Amino acid sequence: MEHRHVAVWLDHESARLFALTFDKSEGWKVRSAHHHVHRHHKAGLGDAGRAPVDADYFDRLAASLADAGEILIFGPSTAKSEFVAFLHARHPAIAKRVVGVETLDHPSDGEFVGHARKHFRTVGLMRGEVPF
Repeated sequence: MEHRHVAVWLDHESARLFALTFDKSEGWKVRSAHHHVHRHHKAGLGDAGRAPVDADYFDRLAASLADAGEILIFGPSTAKSEFVAFLHARHPAIAKRVVGVETLDHPSDGEFVGHARKHFRTVGLMRGEVPF
């Protein structure tokens, strides 16, 4: 079944996804198999102080978005932008369906769904579509 609107909230350890319609939301999760360790950069090491991208986690997350029509991506840190870059590099067809990327801390499911609905309505109105 194709999901017209899907909102994703992710960090480096897990993602919450919600398919949204006018009056319903269906949620599911995708988790990383690895525990993310927050690293602190030390001067002179020659790296950016970041853990490498978990490609398996991002591939599974991308696969869960295969049927999405429009995608909004939210998150509190760099995981959201790393995921968008990953989509552009490895899943360009899915990357084309991303309509927004926004910083959002750690909302409850209800807060997240409400915020996503508002964002999708705004995107729809800007396109001249009837929002759901």
